[in-house]
Amino acid sequence: MSFETASFGIGRLDRLSYRDTVVHRLDPRSKVVATLLFVFVVVSFPKYEVLSLLPFFLFPILMAALGDIPAGFIAKKIVAVSPFAVFVGIFNPLFDPSTVAIAPGVAISAGWVSFASILLKFALTISAALLLIATTSFPGICRGLRRLGLPTLFVSQLLFLYRYLFVLMEEVMRVVRARDMRSFGKRGAGMGVFARIVGTLFLRTVERAERIYGAMLARGFRGDVPSMRCETFRPSDAVFVLAAGGFFALCRIVPVPQMVGRLVRGVTG
Repeated sequence: MSFETASFGIGRLDRLSYRDTVVHRLDPRSKVVATLLFVFVVVSFPKYEVLSLLPFFLFPILMAALGDIPAGFIAKKIVAVSPFAVFVGIFNPLFDPSTVAIAPGVAISAGWVSFASILLKFALTISAALLLIATTSFPGICRGLRRLGLPTLFVSQLLFLYRYLFVLMEEVMRVVRARDMRSFGKRGAGMGVFARIVGTLFLRTVERAERIYGAMLARGFRGDVPSMRCETFRPSDAVFVLAAGGFFALCRIVPVPQMVGRLVRGVTG
């Protein structure tokens, strides 16, 4: 994947957050709280739980549908970062070779079950985080975190990290293009050239950071990033948080897949 493609993908998440849907109009605090509850509940499941995680896909599906977010775009993002989850759990079958029965007469290694659980938890949490950004914007998330009481310094660091990520990628693309214009064939592709590119990028980043910080101080920056937007926590936001939290608690306490299986057996039997 090229730097241009990666930059476009990150920027598209921010552009999607400017749509006008029922999910976008929710207060950022309500969406942040609901997403944190979702992640906490999903991660709280034991490592051998697989079927119990399936009902939680309803939350990101509804958020994407009501927020008019392309499901294919979110799926591609999840697949792009999925190697990290695969690397974490791929050795589970080796370290946990005991067998478990997943169906009458069907046994499988417990390591594969825990591996599947890791992949499902990863897909659920990453999709929820991506949808939060796509329906709120990263600055909106930072505003919500600030109004939830998080330290100003921490929120400002998050905001600067996101904003200047694009500046860093712009510098990278400029250096890479300059290298490509001065190279022919396989020239300019060795480790020595790569090391020089990293060094040049580091120096340019430090110089740009000093200029930006000086400009911020000249404009009165004192550690906080003020916002002109005035957002209120409405009854609809409280209903959304309560409904989401109730659904998560229900799926966590009640074995929904087992109940559905018994219902299907009762109907077909």
